[in-house]
Amino acid sequence: MSYEKVSQADEVLIGTKQTLKALEANFVKEVIVAGDAENRVVSKVLLAAESKGVPVYTVDSMRRLGKVCGIDVGAAAVALKKQ
Repeated sequence: MSYEKVSQADEVLIGTKQTLKALEANFVKEVIVAGDAENRVVSKVLLAAESKGVPVYTVDSMRRLGKVCGIDVGAAAVALKKQ
């Protein structure tokens, strides 16, 4: 389900750094996190999303999440930008 959301989204911010920046600026409507990502990599994203009240969804694979985003490497976290 969340892979579909990512593939159909108008604007996706890929990676933990971009996701954190967008969360801090209140530009994010949803965050997608890969379940196989290391906790130390995504923990800041999860805390920021919780503090901003942004829903977080989990998918199973970093590699598949990256592929859905159109990149050749895995993605630990992506943000779906508000319209």
